[in-house]
Amino acid sequence: MGKKVLVLGEIRDGQLRNVSFEAIAAGKKIAGDGETVGVLIGESVTKLAEELIHYGADRVITVEDAQLAQYTSDGYSQAFMAVLDQEKPDGVIFGHTALGKDLSPKIAAKIDGGLVSDVTSIEEKDGEVIFTRPIHSGKAFEKLKVKKGIVFATIRPNNIAPLQKDIQRSGEVLSIAVVITNLRTIIQEVVRKAATGVDLSEAKVVIAGGRGMKSAEGFELLDGLAKVLGGAVGASRGACDADFCDYSLQIGQTGKVVTPDLYIAVGISGAIQHLAGMSNSKVIVAINKDPEANIFKIADYGIVGDLFEVLPLLTEEFESLRAVH
Repeated sequence: MGKKVLVLGEIRDGQLRNVSFEAIAAGKKIAGDGETVGVLIGESVTKLAEELIHYGADRVITVEDAQLAQYTSDGYSQAFMAVLDQEKPDGVIFGHTALGKDLSPKIAAKIDGGLVSDVTSIEEKDGEVIFTRPIHSGKAFEKLKVKKGIVFATIRPNNIAPLQKDIQRSGEVLSIAVVITNLRTIIQEVVRKAATGVDLSEAKVVIAGGRGMKSAEGFELLDGLAKVLGGAVGASRGACDADFCDYSLQIGQTGKVVTPDLYIAVGISGAIQHLAGMSNSKVIVAINKDPEANIFKIADYGIVGDLFEVLPLLTEEFESLRAVH
């Protein structure tokens, strides 16, 4: 028997984030032959509903209000609870993002639901949905199932492939009115410290630098390579602590967790706290002058050498390959 699953579409700068489409694919795995319903919350979001349908949503529910223009836990939880009360789903999927990690436990707790966070794969076994998630800083994995009640899950970006986009798909788009009241937090201004470009948490290619970059100027070399490869720049905590870059770029146990197709670690020793944030990357390349650096233990490919000599050569070679293709 099919199930009904709600999926929150996450919006940034007026566009749906890629994790929204991955969440739709995850929702359809849980729903089976049931229904996957997209949910959009914001000020002017109905225009994005069609894209969720193209990626697999059967229909979309929107909640629009000027007070929802920027995310707040109070505002979004009121809006989402209204949808939840109306739809009475069997499951709810969020992206494992800053928004999803903040909102999902609040909603799950309100209705006493079971939450599985940071999911990297979903499978069905004997009629039950089994979630896989990393534990112990990525050194092991556990399989979980929710025994009763509504299933809540957050999925890690870049792990569950989105469905093929089909612009021929159509579905109902329903807007519901929700009265947003008693907001304890009002967003007056958003100041972005992160660099513009590819979203680090969703990037397919990440070029990360550590203390070996030696300075903020050294990080400019990473920017050049990232631009050629269409990737994002990240950093170890050591580099952030040394003021080489902003903490918004930090990858690791106390920073962002990334799972790109290609992760290039430059001048990073490989402390366990950093490995916790990137060890599940599909292909890892390490560049370090110390052949005994811990990062080489998990790298698929290693380059031992002076990064200030290696990086310009790599950038030049990739530029040449791109020009050919």
